[in-house]
Amino acid sequence: MKKLITLFIFCCSLLPMTMQAQERITLQNGTVLNFFLVASENDSDQRHPLVILMGGGPGNASISQDTSRWLGSGFAERGWMVAVPISPNNRSFRGVANNALILELIVELQKRDDVAQGKVLLAGVSNGGMSALEIARRDPQNYFGVAAVPAISSSDTDNEALKGFPVYLRIGGSDQLDWADRFDETVASLTDADVVLDADVLDGAPHMFRMEWKSLENWLQEIQK
Repeated sequence: MKKLITLFIFCCSLLPMTMQAQERITLQNGTVLNFFLVASENDSDQRHPLVILMGGGPGNASISQDTSRWLGSGFAERGWMVAVPISPNNRSFRGVANNALILELIVELQKRDDVAQGKVLLAGVSNGGMSALEIARRDPQNYFGVAAVPAISSSDTDNEALKGFPVYLRIGGSDQLDWADRFDETVASLTDADVVLDADVLDGAPHMFRMEWKSLENWLQEIQK
């Protein structure tokens, strides 16, 4: 875990600063959840589609801020309203209780005048990518899809709930955690469940990599039709 956090911070330290604001919401169960909000750069008066973007490792404040700057700003440039939640217990958003926090966060954010109702995009990096897949398995009809950049799925993971569900998966070919070695297992786990999968290994890329925005843009356009 320490190796992953150090790698993430190093990669993000090379990226330019962008504007993002840390906010907090009190959820219905009384939990106070902090998150970074990156507003859509689309100046229209229309409500903007929401993406919940989850950082890697423990999903703490530092990692979440870096994720909002590195990846969140790219979604915001493309018209999305981006929320990057900070894990309250350093477990990213894995597990039933943490999954539920994301569901409540979406309800609260969609009360805003600048956030669209309806389906939401789930996205995540590493542990956040696996959080996104967990959350999607609970209620896939509520989401456009999952962008997992990267994530892995074991052969014994039950992905049946994701039948017909869009997943965008990228793993670095030179992943320092050897996730590229689990690419075939992950693809099989998802395709066996009839997931609509767009998956690739990025040659020479590390665990945290520069986003392929052209291919991701094409995928985003398809899932919003």
